[in-house]
Amino acid sequence: MASPARGRADFGRALCVITGASRGFGRALAKQVSGLVRAGSVLVLAARSADDLQTLRAELTQSGASPPGLVVQCVAADLGSAQGVESVVTTCKAAFTEDIDHVFLINNAGALGDVSRYLKGFTDMTEVNSYLSLNVSSMLCLTASVLQAFPPRPGLRRTAINVSSLTALQPFPSWVLYCTGKAARDMMFRVLAEEQPDVRVLNYAPGPLDTEMLRNAVSRTADPTIKKSFVDLYAKGEVLTCEASSSKLMKLLLEDSFTSGAHVDFYDI
Repeated sequence: MASPARGRADFGRALCVITGASRGFGRALAKQVSGLVRAGSVLVLAARSADDLQTLRAELTQSGASPPGLVVQCVAADLGSAQGVESVVTTCKAAFTEDIDHVFLINNAGALGDVSRYLKGFTDMTEVNSYLSLNVSSMLCLTASVLQAFPPRPGLRRTAINVSSLTALQPFPSWVLYCTGKAARDMMFRVLAEEQPDVRVLNYAPGPLDTEMLRNAVSRTADPTIKKSFVDLYAKGEVLTCEASSSKLMKLLLEDSFTSGAHVDFYDI
């Protein structure tokens, strides 16, 4: 059952973790979240590129849209490794203060994987395990670690977001790695919603975004039908900006009326 519409003006004094924050959708999310948190909030931004993170940090801290005293912590890490996940959690613990009233995790980091081959071409377990480590295992371990680090207490809200995809629900030929990863992530968060009803859980599919990932999909996808569908999106002007999709996610989260664990697409809102 959906929770009653509560509606909020902002996310409170939040500790917000965004993975894959340096570019594309993650970058757009960081900018929008920074304008929707209260003074004293902390953003923990994780990605592989230290330079891109520092550039984003400067933009956020110098922006007039961000609240006074916003703390932005950058974690340059490979989230496909245990050390990368640990570094994010350690940074979160160090940044947390008792007046934080909302712990907010957005799992955005992920990779397209090799879409130039069909399933029968994936025989190397090392390659497949490496992909799943970044796209599935790290998300599970990071989410679990954050929830353990900040257990339930009166006055503390906890929210966990999985940046999902239509491919979590529909098979795309030659996209076996990506589809498998996205489907696993969705189910992971459906389980979380059942296990911990106190946590607000959402699988959000942002739609076809104008990012490097989509451009790579156009050039590398093996399946001709799938490839043509992306070419047609560009031709028809139907590719979405990261800002438009992140705005819809912010609206959805502030309204806070979705069923916890649900899969919600950009076009559903």
